[in-house]
Amino acid sequence: MTGGPESLRAAGRALGYWQRRAEVVTHNLANAETAGFRGQRVFTQMMADGVPRVGTHTDDRAGALRQTGSPLDLAVRGDGWFVVRSDEGESLVRTGSFTLDRDGRVVDERGRELMSESGPLIVPEGPVEIDAAGRVMVGGVDVGRLRMERPDPDAMQVDPGRGGRAELRSTGDEVPVDARSIRQGYLEDSNVQALESMVELGVVQRSFDAVQNSVRVLDEIFDTAVNRIGRVG
Repeated sequence: MTGGPESLRAAGRALGYWQRRAEVVTHNLANAETAGFRGQRVFTQMMADGVPRVGTHTDDRAGALRQTGSPLDLAVRGDGWFVVRSDEGESLVRTGSFTLDRDGRVVDERGRELMSESGPLIVPEGPVEIDAAGRVMVGGVDVGRLRMERPDPDAMQVDPGRGGRAELRSTGDEVPVDARSIRQGYLEDSNVQALESMVELGVVQRSFDAVQNSVRVLDEIFDTAVNRIGRVG
């Protein structure tokens, strides 16, 4: 049958798209309560060979700010990201929930150091105040200014299978001091809308089932046609 194999290949690509989209939406839903999380969106791109490629990109819309009152909870308005460092290198994060370790270093939930312009941010005992530009004061004494960077636009494109994430690689593209807007005592919520994602997941599941049923019908038609041709021969 002319066009039969191509119809099955097209249906197979459609199944791959809806399956990938289901994975992404499920991952987004699982992180709907994760501070600073940026959801993922699925896209298709037509390649030179005419076959569409399924990929994902980060939804860079900011989440709502939630007041916590903790002096080491920090949120950002705008495109600035915090810089954290571990043995694996530096990363940019939007999740601004930090604590002090036993050495007075400000660290994230994974123990990575929050970086100032002069190195890891270390604060002595006392009330911590952080202004909108990232200047850190402890008991009226200046102890440094936070590093803030903009993400690489290419880094916002992630490979299929990686899932959403709230961090990116460091770029060195610093946000000017007068362009920063840091809020102390706040956290940025995930930008994933749980209800919207649940509705989307329902649409995705129905679409996947519809394509799957089409594949079964096509397979039955091709099987019938082959068998008839075989009997005629």
